[in-house]
Amino acid sequence: MNMSEVVCPLPGVFYRRPSPDEPMYVEEGQSVKAGDVVGLVEVMKNYQEVHSETDGVIKNIKIEDGSVVEAGQVIAEIE
Repeated sequence: MNMSEVVCPLPGVFYRRPSPDEPMYVEEGQSVKAGDVVGLVEVMKNYQEVHSETDGVIKNIKIEDGSVVEAGQVIAEIE
């Protein structure tokens, strides 16, 4: 199978859900389409959506909700 990576576009704090009382955008084993939101990166109270660039199934989520991330860091793997 071909693996694709969802990569963080900028440094900040990564969130897997839109707000604390809402469900996660995606879970491992979930199917996604290109353009689906995988999470948010917050920088100085500005939020940028992180999108899947391909269709597939989330095989591995590498970043915990609320973790500090760097630009270029792998957030998830899609098969």
